[in-house]
This record gives sequence, structure tokens and C-alpha cells, in this order.
Amino acid sequence: MADYHFVYKDVEGASTQWDDIQRKLGNLPPKPPAFKPAPFTPAPDEGSVPKDKSWIDEKTEEELEELEDDLDDDRFLEEYRKKRLAEMREATKILRFGSVVPISGSDFVREVSQAPSDVWVVVILYKDGIPECGVLMQCLEELATRYPATKFVKIISTDCIPNYPDCNLPTLLVYNNGAVKANYVGLHSFGRRCTPEGVALVLCQSDPVLNDGQSKNEQSREAVIEGVRRRFLEKVVTQHEDDDDGSSSD
Repeated sequence: MADYHFVYKDVEGASTQWDDIQRKLGNLPPKPPAFKPAPFTPAPDEGSVPKDKSWIDEKTEEELEELEDDLDDDRFLEEYRKKRLAEMREATKILRFGSVVPISGSDFVREVSQAPSDVWVVVILYKDGIPECGVLMQCLEELATRYPATKFVKIISTDCIPNYPDCNLPTLLVYNNGAVKANYVGLHSFGRRCTPEGVALVLCQSDPVLNDGQSKNEQSREAVIEGVRRRFLEKVVTQHEDDDDGSSSD
């Protein structure tokens, strides 16, 4: 015959009058506290986060672009969103260049002709073993570092133009918005002594080719030339001070 046992369990935390008397006499341990679940706290959602400047600052460039239609009711935040987006894009543009990048003939259209309309591209046609090409290349490498928002590329002359005469090397081509804006054939185009500052002044004769990326707006030709002259004077002063230090130590 099956033996059935029934165990009665009261509500958790409840006790009988007899248990209460026994606890007062010390015959039973204290009654454990009744279980209470932690209060419910809803997880924060996007709508509960305050939308202010710090909230905008935490967004990535992609997230800021997606917010374009979400901030129409808040003119201040929409203007700040545009400002942050412009700063991010400017920083990206500055980091994009900064050196003289080698390209091949098949790269020319993509890297030069199809460059963004706000980017100036300086192309040097060269060949290894020609001293004049090495002199101009050194100048361009220094300018590429100074003006990282301007794109500098180099290509072997005959890869760019078949049968291009070596007597025309080095040759500089200046492009903007898919068109040739200037060309300079031979090292003599940059004066008796080819220096980075001299090359910079020639490049900016008619257009603001060089850009250091510090200005939020497109720099004018006059502003660029003034910056080139300032850098030239600073370099002359530094060289003069170095020469004086060297003389005094002898």
C-alpha cells in the first residue's frame, strides 16, 4: 500500500503562534526575514538620456549623419550637430594626406582627376636618377608635411605620358576639380635655388593651392601666401640662430 505524505507549507515568512512562543523562550532561532525582490528599475532608453552638447559629443560621424532629421525641433542642437560633423570631416581630411604618395598610370584618374572638388592635387612627373627630380622631390616632401590638406602624388613620367621627354623633368601639374590649373616644366620654374618656400610661392601665384587644414573655411590665395612668407621668415631666423650658436661654440 502506497504511503502518502502531505507537507503543509504556510506563506513564506509566516509562523504559528506556537512558534512565536518558542522563539520568545529561546527554543527556536529567530525568524528569517521575508524575501523581498529588489524594486524594479526600468533600463534607460534613448529617450530618457538628456539631449545636450555632451550627448552630441559622444556621437560618431555616422551617428551624427543619421540624426539629421531628428533634431528639427531643437535649433540649437541641430546647429551644434552640424558644427561637430564639420569638425570631424575636417579632421578626416587633414589626416588623409601628409606625404608624397606614389601612383601608377592606372591610378591617375581616380587619385587626381576624380579627387574631391575641395582638394588641390600637386603631381610631380619624375624619373629616378635625374638629380633635378630629387631636389624638387625633397621640397615637395617638406610641403606635403606642412600642408596636409593638399594632396601630393608622384608618378614616373612615362607611366603618365608615354614618351614624355626626360629634358622636361621634373614637371609639376596642379589639379583642382578635375582640371589642370597650372603646370611647371623643369627645375628653373622655381628660381635659381629651389627651396620649399620658393616652390610654395610659385604654386600659389594664382590659386590657394596649399592648405594646412587649420582654417574651417577655404583659405584665400592671399592668406596662403602670407602663411608661406611667415614660415619662410621663421625658417630664416631659426637657421640664423643655429649658425650663431655654431660659431660661438668654436
